[in-house]
Amino acid sequence: MGIVNKLFMAACSVVGLALPVDKKKVVFSSYFGRGYSDNSKAIAEVMLKRGTDAKLYWLCKDEKEAATLPEGVIPCPYNSPKRIFALSTARVWVDNCRKYERFKKKNQFYLQTWHGFPLKRIEKDAVDALGPIYEKGAIRDSKKIDLLTSNSAFYTEVMKRCFWYDGEIAEVGTPRNDVFINGDEGAYAKVRDFFGLSRERKLLLYAPTFRADHSTEAYRLDAKRLAEALEGRFGGGWTILIRLHPNVAAQSKELFSYDGQTIADATMYPDMQELLCASDILITDYSSSMFDFALSKKPCFRFALDVADYMKDRNFYFDFGEIPFPAAYSNDEMVALVEGFDEALYSENRSRFYDSLAFCEDGRASERCADWIIGKLS
Repeated sequence: MGIVNKLFMAACSVVGLALPVDKKKVVFSSYFGRGYSDNSKAIAEVMLKRGTDAKLYWLCKDEKEAATLPEGVIPCPYNSPKRIFALSTARVWVDNCRKYERFKKKNQFYLQTWHGFPLKRIEKDAVDALGPIYEKGAIRDSKKIDLLTSNSAFYTEVMKRCFWYDGEIAEVGTPRNDVFINGDEGAYAKVRDFFGLSRERKLLLYAPTFRADHSTEAYRLDAKRLAEALEGRFGGGWTILIRLHPNVAAQSKELFSYDGQTIADATMYPDMQELLCASDILITDYSSSMFDFALSKKPCFRFALDVADYMKDRNFYFDFGEIPFPAAYSNDEMVALVEGFDEALYSENRSRFYDSLAFCEDGRASERCADWIIGKLS
């Protein structure tokens, strides 16, 4: 955004101070303008089902993202004065990332859900990696928050220490994770239909995280060999869905040979949470999705070829070996972990880990957040 546009948006923010607040208006955002996704989606779904008289708006960066919205949710362009107008007149803001709005009125409320249980260090704990510009914006944003949500006693303590925030933190759970506890048959069928797979087909989702240097060397999972191991250990026919970060999506075809049946490209599938819900097994490396997915009690593995290098970025909150999901550091080890998977041991380790951190996920996080929002719309 050029300097002229920045000055124009700043002027719009000042004008917005004079606009009245609509007590029935809620503005949602997810990942700075992404479409219908993450915690914001889960909360909006509850509000739609309840049939409230709230006016639900969604900040979208483009028409493609706007097209993901259901009936009853109104799109609003993210990079335009319309965003300023929407936020200036809304009673409640809901977001899973930082907001860099200049002003918030006393009769407005801001619910911040954040976007995942942390493995690598975040916010003040990673300030050297994030830099002073980010720090300044984060501090300003935290001063506006009225409620920050958490899913565990451990996470609450992290937020108290590192979020530049001294307000209320509610251990209500993670809205987007309700589906792992309550189930989502719709996602099971939707994902298989999208990829042209039978309903009996079993799915493994491989979803590695993004590297700061855009490297993809650590993504070289031997998917064909892994599919054979899955069929031998778990039975049935398996499809491995590969989901790379959008920043390296162009390299997907160079790394994997897709046939649509055994190995399918899921990089551009619009909703990560639906992929997780529909999958029978997850393989990731350092993504917080492992902590989400394992709430379903399904097997989760880690494929980490570059753990030493990755830790140099922000380091981790846990010793990598203490995390309860079996870790492989080569393709040979990955196949061996699948072939020798011990379900009873996995379940025991998983439960011990979640209990030790006092997780409070019970499938009702979205309802609690919706209750809080509705309580402000008067």
